Amino acid sequence: MKPWRSDAFGRRALIAALVLLFGAVGAKAGPDGRAAHDFSPEGLARVSDYIRNEVAAGTFPGAILLLQQHGKPVYYQQFGVRDVATEISMSADTIFRLYSMSKPITSVMAMMLVEEGRLSLDDPVAKYIPAFAGMKVGVEKKAADGKALVLEPLERPVTIRDLLRHTAGLPYGYQGGGAVRELYDAAKLFDSDLSNADFVAKVAALPLVEQPGTVWDYGHSTDVLGRVVEVISGKTLLQFEKERLLDPLHMTETAFFVADPAKFPRIAEPMPADRNINPTTQLRDIRRPVAWESGGAGMVGTIGDYARFAQMLLNGGSYEGRRYLKPETIALMASDHIGPETKIARDQNYYPGGSSGFGLGFAVRTSVPSGTSWPLGEYRWDGVGGTFFFIDPEDDVFGIFMVQTPSQRGRIQLALKTLIYQAMGR
Repeated sequence: MKPWRSDAFGRRALIAALVLLFGAVGAKAGPDGRAAHDFSPEGLARVSDYIRNEVAAGTFPGAILLLQQHGKPVYYQQFGVRDVATEISMSADTIFRLYSMSKPITSVMAMMLVEEGRLSLDDPVAKYIPAFAGMKVGVEKKAADGKALVLEPLERPVTIRDLLRHTAGLPYGYQGGGAVRELYDAAKLFDSDLSNADFVAKVAALPLVEQPGTVWDYGHSTDVLGRVVEVISGKTLLQFEKERLLDPLHMTETAFFVADPAKFPRIAEPMPADRNINPTTQLRDIRRPVAWESGGAGMVGTIGDYARFAQMLLNGGSYEGRRYLKPETIALMASDHIGPETKIARDQNYYPGGSSGFGLGFAVRTSVPSGTSWPLGEYRWDGVGGTFFFIDPEDDVFGIFMVQTPSQRGRIQLALKTLIYQAMGR
């Protein structure tokens, strides 16, 4: 089965439905109106076959993939069902756990405040969260009876830039990752349904895992950034997001939980045996109201909502005649901020991969992977539930894959990205 119906009527009908779903956009293109690389029907058929085979194999119940070029969908396909328990077909209004795909949204909110002069990348976090002034760095040192955790003073303050690029020394907690990470794990931060203010107070009582600005270390930085946004705006994170981004972009399904029980059947679920993020942490129940508006991992939404957000970024910060960020701000966010000149090390789980650096909220491709012609400057991120998106300015393309499969996310993301770029001749 081809990704598009072969008859002209079917194609026009699907395009019309997508326009209703994603809205009209102001597309950009090269001088001849075409991108450097366009998609081949044969290549897209291989993309469809791959996803269809994964569904048939029982990897996940269903998924949605959108590829949009020059502001128009060139591929949109729904596969399988939302949940094997209900067997309701996957559809455009299906709601997914976004997890870390929340981070780019929070980062955009912070950069809006930077543009307005209400926030500076070089501001100490302690300017907005005073408890950060007293934070220490936990260093493991040998002692006669084993290892001791010694608390050392900061060599410089944690800054807003550190929060955006994950160089703040604020890790995610897990067992076996060293004494500081085990303290974060013991604090049960993901199980603490606190306000952002109380959550950050809990984080500030823990030590940093490294000196600020020395190591890219993935963790709670964007959650702290969300609290900074609240302090400056005087609103909750969701209130500010709705006022400045979500409502203007018509991202009406994007929130921190699903509030309306009538929408519960629209929630996508993984396979019953694939619900654990790690051995001790299950996927969050997004039907339950929460106080914690986690800017780093808490949002839920639909593919149509995230498509409008992605197109805004690809457009250089504007969408349907409204500007959200300046083009130079988007360019700053999508440039590498941890390159060799910064002397910033990378943690052992460096998720962007060897061919990418990290910007202000996104991984950024800085070299071409071996055996490919993948574009430099592509920026992207993903979520632990399996969702991912990428933006390719060179080809004027973005892609969004919505799925719930925490255990298979890395394998599937790599395979799909490879097939998608092969379909573009890359």
